[in-house]
Amino acid sequence: MKLSNKGRYGVRAIFDIAFHNEGRATQIKEIAERQAIPPRFLEQIFQDLKRAGLVASRRGPRGGYQLAKAPAEIRLGDIVRALEGPIAVSAPKDDASAQEGDATSRQVTEEAFAEVSKRIEACFDDVTIEDLCERGEALGYRRRPPSRYVYVI
Repeated sequence: MKLSNKGRYGVRAIFDIAFHNEGRATQIKEIAERQAIPPRFLEQIFQDLKRAGLVASRRGPRGGYQLAKAPAEIRLGDIVRALEGPIAVSAPKDDASAQEGDATSRQVTEEAFAEVSKRIEACFDDVTIEDLCERGEALGYRRRPPSRYVYVI
C-alpha cells in the first residue's frame, strides 16, 4: 500500500480546517496557502470528501468547506478510503496474476496479506482528526485565526 499525494493532502486539508478554523467554513485559498497544496487539486479532493460525507460546503462571502462531523468522529481511515479506495495490501480477487501459481501458497499468502490489511486499516482508524489537533498543540504549533475580515480604506 502506498498513500498518494491525494490522500496525504486530504488529511492535511481536513486537519487544517479543524485546527485553524475549529471546523467552521474555510475557503480553499486559505487552506492552499497554509498547506502549500495547489488550489485546483484541493477542489478535486474536497469533492470526493464531500461525497463521502466528511465535509460540507457553504456558499457566499463567509462560505467554504467545513467539517460535516466533529473532529473526534473523523478518522484517518475515513479520509484515506474516501480518496484512495479500500485500504489493502493484497491483490484484488479479479487480478489475473492472482489466478496463476500454486493454489495452496496463493491461499496462504493472500490470507496473510488480508490480515495485514486489516491491521493497517485499524491503525488508520485509531487516529482521529482531534488526535492530530491535540498533537499539533502539544508540539507548540499556533492556531492561525481565519482571515475573515477585509479592510478597505
